[in-house]
Amino acid sequence: MKLRTTGSLALALALPIALSAQPPRPDAGVLGIAHIAFRVGDLDREIAFFAKLGYQKSFAITNNGKVTEVFLKINDRQFIELYPQTNPPQPLGWAHVCYEVGDLKTLYNFYDSVGLKLQPVRTSGTGNLISAINDPEGRVTEFAQYLPASKFMQDEGQHIGQDRIATQFLGFDLPVKDGAAQKEFYTDLGFETQEENGNVRLTAPAAPALHIELRTWHQAAQPQILFPVSDARRTENQLKAAGLRAVRDDKLVFVHDPDDNIFVFLELPAGR
Repeated sequence: MKLRTTGSLALALALPIALSAQPPRPDAGVLGIAHIAFRVGDLDREIAFFAKLGYQKSFAITNNGKVTEVFLKINDRQFIELYPQTNPPQPLGWAHVCYEVGDLKTLYNFYDSVGLKLQPVRTSGTGNLISAINDPEGRVTEFAQYLPASKFMQDEGQHIGQDRIATQFLGFDLPVKDGAAQKEFYTDLGFETQEENGNVRLTAPAAPALHIELRTWHQAAQPQILFPVSDARRTENQLKAAGLRAVRDDKLVFVHDPDDNIFVFLELPAGR
């Protein structure tokens, strides 16, 4: 099912229904990354990898006694979601990104008024309000509003590793085939965009520290997940001490998981 309309925001704004539509307040829109999801070849092996980064298992979702999703905690509001391989197999690696929003129903109504057709808002198996839309290249983009009774909020203050290499997501670097279409898509969603060195950099009004970069796709390109750290050299040493193969390039430290997904730890100035 295609989730996104083919009309642009500019065309949608020309419709009478959209003339009175006002963007929601920033605190009702995108607040940051809620989780990034991967499909992995071996759940236990992947959980062990993230344990070396200091990220603990928060909870799992099961269906008929079989684990269908595992959530690992970055902090109380940010998670890594892992899906096991299926039969027949599906491609491993990046599955989707989910953004935390302040008021999903308000945001959904605004998107609908300007021609963006999301899935109906529903309560997910984790207890959050959730909706989704496909980007122009078919990748799923989710939106979640945390609810007090959700599994996420019930785990608040728990499973926070003391040895976390980084304590939050910075963002991600995503290879795309059609930069112009992707820029329009994210602009329609309310992200702020800036072109830099041929790439498109994104942030959100209520999440100015968020760093998303859209770069030109090529055959070997794959997403890179970004984490902020205060000292790249110390991070390199921590990763190696944990038994991981870390490669440092000045202020960047790269490490790969068992499925060859790339995680990048970026040294940022204090206060960033």
